[in-house]
Amino acid sequence: MASFLEHHLWFSLLLLMPISATAQNVSRGESLMAGDHMSSWKSTSGEFAFGFQRIENGNYLLTIYFNKIPERTIIWSANGKTPVQRGSKVQLTVDGRLVLTDLTGKEVWNPDTAGAAVAYASMLDSGNFVLAGPDSFPLWESFDHPTDTLLPTQILNPRNKLSARYSDKNYSTGRYELAMQSDGNLVLYTTAFPFESANSVYWSTQPVGSSLQVEFNRSGNIYLTAKNRSIIYMLSSSASSMQDLYQRVTLEFDGFLRHYVYPKSSSSNNKSWSMHWSTPLFNSPNDCMITDETGSGACDCGFNSYCSLGNDQRPTCLCPQGYVPLDRNDLTKGCKQSFLSQSCDDPNQEVDLYDLVEMEYTDWPHFDYEHHQGVRLQWCREACMRDCFCTVAIFRNGECWKKKNPLSNGRMAPDIEGKALIKIRRGNSTLKPEDTDSKKKVHSTSVFVVSVLLCSSVFLNFLLQLGTFLLVFIFGYHKTKMDQTGPVMPSTNLQIFSYKELEKATQGFKDELGRGAFATVYKGVLAYENKICVAVKKLDNMVSGGDKEFRTEVNAIGQTNHRNLVKLLGFCNEDQHRLLVYEFISNGSLAGFLFKNPKPSWYRRMQIAFGIARGLFYLHEECTTQIIHCDIKPQNILLDDSFTARISDFGLAKILKADQTRTTTAIRGTRGYVAPEWFKSLPITMKVDIYSFGVMLLELICCRKKFEQNVENENQMILVDWAYDCYIDEKLHLLVENDEEALHDMMRLKKYVMIAIWCIQDDPSLRPTMKKVTLMLEGVVEVPIPPDPSSFISSIQPI
Repeated sequence: MASFLEHHLWFSLLLLMPISATAQNVSRGESLMAGDHMSSWKSTSGEFAFGFQRIENGNYLLTIYFNKIPERTIIWSANGKTPVQRGSKVQLTVDGRLVLTDLTGKEVWNPDTAGAAVAYASMLDSGNFVLAGPDSFPLWESFDHPTDTLLPTQILNPRNKLSARYSDKNYSTGRYELAMQSDGNLVLYTTAFPFESANSVYWSTQPVGSSLQVEFNRSGNIYLTAKNRSIIYMLSSSASSMQDLYQRVTLEFDGFLRHYVYPKSSSSNNKSWSMHWSTPLFNSPNDCMITDETGSGACDCGFNSYCSLGNDQRPTCLCPQGYVPLDRNDLTKGCKQSFLSQSCDDPNQEVDLYDLVEMEYTDWPHFDYEHHQGVRLQWCREACMRDCFCTVAIFRNGECWKKKNPLSNGRMAPDIEGKALIKIRRGNSTLKPEDTDSKKKVHSTSVFVVSVLLCSSVFLNFLLQLGTFLLVFIFGYHKTKMDQTGPVMPSTNLQIFSYKELEKATQGFKDELGRGAFATVYKGVLAYENKICVAVKKLDNMVSGGDKEFRTEVNAIGQTNHRNLVKLLGFCNEDQHRLLVYEFISNGSLAGFLFKNPKPSWYRRMQIAFGIARGLFYLHEECTTQIIHCDIKPQNILLDDSFTARISDFGLAKILKADQTRTTTAIRGTRGYVAPEWFKSLPITMKVDIYSFGVMLLELICCRKKFEQNVENENQMILVDWAYDCYIDEKLHLLVENDEEALHDMMRLKKYVMIAIWCIQDDPSLRPTMKKVTLMLEGVVEVPIPPDPSSFISSIQPI
């Protein structure tokens, strides 16, 4: 308690203390120009600086930032709403005014000094930028006008508040604020965006007395104090010393208040901001639950979207399948349908044009218009399909909820039971409904023709001819439709195709998409009304006489349904021909996407890694029949229109000959994607997929192939060995050189490398399950320190 009293005394003295004469004062007439990277006003220690920072769109903010760390983290900005161009200027004028002007000379910002002239300015070592009068007492200081961040020794009183920025790259005022209420309650609340007025509280300390202000001391303690300076509520305390750490408390754009620390020492291995404390929640599936019925909260995702924890363990907004963002640069604005809605004239006629896509662990909890109990999943599906108003159905524990557009408060989290059924249009989503006026014209013309015929002497003869034509047409049309669609495999929705039909669909297997050791894939178009694009996989060297086995395996694959798997539409099992028909995925394979210049973004690579993990988790533990993939590699991961990872070829290893599943890629004796047990006559389990996933996770992290011969250092040739060496030597930054996004996310980089090392353990029993891998990627489960991948030490416990 003595330390707290000392800090209270320090705070009291600070309010009465003039600016130190030792500070590096800024005199009248001095100025800074946007674009001059060497130009700033620094504190005496050089730890903080006042100057321009370039932001993502190429414009500049006038800021205060941490000057001695590579990130140059911004802690205050003057013009977040109105960034300026290169060449703009801030100047302490000769008449004592601090003014920010743009290229045209227009005044963009100036602090309110109540009409008093400024004698000089000073950037203090506390991070406070002060404008002083002739008597050296402050006329204005940044500590009294915070944006989204508090620093040690800074006080948040009822006169000011913290306002989150709009997004990670947009520094204008966002949707969340932290403020002290008149009853002494410290609250986080959403705003009635785009206005800054309060909307609803989603976290509070609750009234704890007559709170005066929030104080943040150098020891890392954050607390509420009363008028008599006594501590009445402790938000966060620190048992360890903060002396060698930079600190900041920031209300971030996702609505969470977080306390970060950064090592001051240049010899420290962890050169990044790490989170010390957070409120209201962190690393929890419930992060997406903090919402109110109007769509606001700590993950305000807008209509027709849903909130999910991203790879950085922060809530992120996503669009469900069949929907696209209203603004790809701002996912919080929501999503819109990319297809025509079901007609209500006769919805039963359009049932075949739509499908329901299942999304596990997903819910839109508000505004259902129908609720049914004691029903089965199939009943719920059919009820939504035949209801033109139904956009989404939620099925959980024998209950079915129907939703219609716009959808609100969507969220995906592992602890959400049940599933969402999203109605989307099959095939071409841009088909236009038949013109109503045209229908009326056709109808009128038909009535006129019939009237004329009824009045003519040849009507009877015409009627006989017409009847004959209709009989032939109906019989022929029915036969054609039967030839086109073919039978459906019982217990699945898989179509059974003839070899001739697929030969025609692929134009004689002309357009080759890819070739593997056991099959070739061709692009095809099914001759239905919607001209559905498909990928037809023609299998080679099938087990002779294996009709029953082939059907059994195809049946198992056909019952799978997951957003991270490529959907099997049908198959051909005719004579010696074995073909599989998959949905066509437009963006090709991960191999074609990952190993190219420029590098895909760090965020997108991590989203892909998470999607692959979810798909494998489903295959291993969630689908009806456990499926081991046996061939996880970038060539077998496809990317759809939104770059969602879709695993292909799952389950095919069981169909192929046993000796074929034991073949390896020619990596000149080095380890590839194939788990070591393939070569040691050990039982093949789902752990072979986990080994392959570990190798591919390293490829996604480093954006390079598992083996590269043309490298300067031969120790870097084999990726798994090099990654482990970098981990042991604490030089993980070498894995992502020239990747600024990854270098600014070192905590997650280290965690993902550790997960990958656990996955590539030579001993299968040490590798985690895919469920555990997924939970570690989500941040729900801590990642323990991994052993040497080639270690067989018996004392090591599996995770």
